[in-house]
Amino acid sequence: MNRQIFRRSALALMVVAGLGAGCTTMSDSMYTQTVTLSGANEVPPVTTSATGTATVTIRPDHTVSVTESVSGMTATASHIHQGAAGANGPVIVPFTKTGDNTFAAPDGAKLTDAQYDAFKAGSLYVNVHSAAHPGGEIRAQLKP
Repeated sequence: MNRQIFRRSALALMVVAGLGAGCTTMSDSMYTQTVTLSGANEVPPVTTSATGTATVTIRPDHTVSVTESVSGMTATASHIHQGAAGANGPVIVPFTKTGDNTFAAPDGAKLTDAQYDAFKAGSLYVNVHSAAHPGGEIRAQLKP
């Protein structure tokens, strides 16, 4: 009788542990965040009244969805760049202009494994460019 209770208890413990591990995996399954872009986050910082918000979703298959809206500037381009806070880096996901000051990641946009690892390390950022500030007028770091 005690052996049977022990086996059932051990089985129940394994099931609970497996469910807990599944929850950990689920929390890593998709990252969605809304960030506020500002000139103070640019490298070097930019004095501007422009602001913006971007909602960024990165899925476990590394696909990327972004909707972004800016104001107080005439935006010429926007992208996700690879670079740590305080550093500039290359464009890795160019956005499509969807309106006067709105952008979105194109359908099928996807990070490479290395870019996904950089995201998880906090080394991706959203940047919006203008004619007045071709290197970037407003920026926000993405955080996993």
